[in-house]
Amino acid sequence: MRALIVTAVTAEADSVVRGLSGPVPHPDHTPGPDHAHGSEPPRTLPGGYLIHRRGAFDVLVAGVGPAAAAAGTATALALAAGPGYGLVVSAGIGGGFAPAAPIGSLVVADAIVAADLGAETPQGFLTVVELGFGRSVHLPPAELAARAAEATGALLAPVLTVSTVTGTAARTTALAVRHPLAGAEAMEGFGVAEAAAAHGLPVLEVRAVSNAVGPRDRDAWRIGEALTALADGFRALGPVLASWGGPS
Repeated sequence: MRALIVTAVTAEADSVVRGLSGPVPHPDHTPGPDHAHGSEPPRTLPGGYLIHRRGAFDVLVAGVGPAAAAAGTATALALAAGPGYGLVVSAGIGGGFAPAAPIGSLVVADAIVAADLGAETPQGFLTVVELGFGRSVHLPPAELAARAAEATGALLAPVLTVSTVTGTAARTTALAVRHPLAGAEAMEGFGVAEAAAAHGLPVLEVRAVSNAVGPRDRDAWRIGEALTALADGFRALGPVLASWGGPS
């Protein structure tokens, strides 16, 4: 299965590439002697998006936030050569909802939720679905998400996409009330999923937890630990993605 893996920043992409260390054959490319294990120098797509090829996987740096993620993902999908992609994966670090997703753990999404896309009202928050237009949830293939979680030891739970990172107790409580099963929050998954859906492709999201969702405490973040967990996760996840045959 050829897959596009979308990250927000270079550090995340480097961790994913580091994890995908095994020789996974690319379906339309035979590596030359200078490209051991299917690794090639990164190239730049129109729009300035950096993309790495690692065996059967292309790892994209699309930018921060749902809009940048959607634009970068759509660009890479539109420009895909050969047979194209069979799967899109949103990957990176994010905040975890305690105690289910502690720092250094992984979360695989069983639902990708646009948690702040909608309207505030005197009666509370309304999603775009409740407003009568758009959608606010994408569902990854259940069998693939379960296999990914099992292979990586991850929590299988909804991952929330937010445009503003949570930094107060009040916001944490509001999200927990609306999404009691949520495992993590990040800023790109729903944007990646929207672009994938526009191209008729399934989507998966994988997050390594760098901080607890709650009052902002930058000194408590463990970005290095999360990036290491992300690399370890993709070391286990690579064979699962490569062998997946698509939705049944």
